[in-house]
Amino acid sequence: MKNMKTLTAVAALILASSTWAHGEAHEHKPLHGGIVMEASDMDWELVAKPERIVLHVRDHGKAAKTAGASGKLTLLSGKDKTEAVLKPAGDDRLEAEGPFKLGPGTKLVATVTLAGKKPANVRFTLK
Repeated sequence: MKNMKTLTAVAALILASSTWAHGEAHEHKPLHGGIVMEASDMDWELVAKPERIVLHVRDHGKAAKTAGASGKLTLLSGKDKTEAVLKPAGDDRLEAEGPFKLGPGTKLVATVTLAGKKPANVRFTLK
C-alpha cells in the first residue's frame, strides 16, 4: 500500500512538472474559433468557411512566420474530394479560397512546408 502511495505521488509530480515545462502559453486552445491540432511541434488552427479556409500557425504559443510557406489542402466530404492551394496571408496564417463543400464529418488534410522546415501533415475533422 505504501508503494502505491509513493507511485501515485511520483506520477502526480511528473504530470505537474510536464505541465509547467510546456507553460501556459503552449495550451492547445483555439484563438480564432477554429479547431486546433498539434503536428510537427506546432499548433495549427483551422477556421473553415465555405468561401475561405484559414490555417493559423503557432510555435509554442507564439505566432509562427508563414512568409515563404507553401501548402496544399485536401477536403474529403462524402464521396467528394477537393484540393486547394494554401498561400501565406499575413504573418501567421495561410489561406485557401473557396467555394468549399463543408459539413459535419468533412475531413481536411493540410500539407504545409514553412520556410526552413520539413513538411507537416495536419488532419482535421469538422464537427
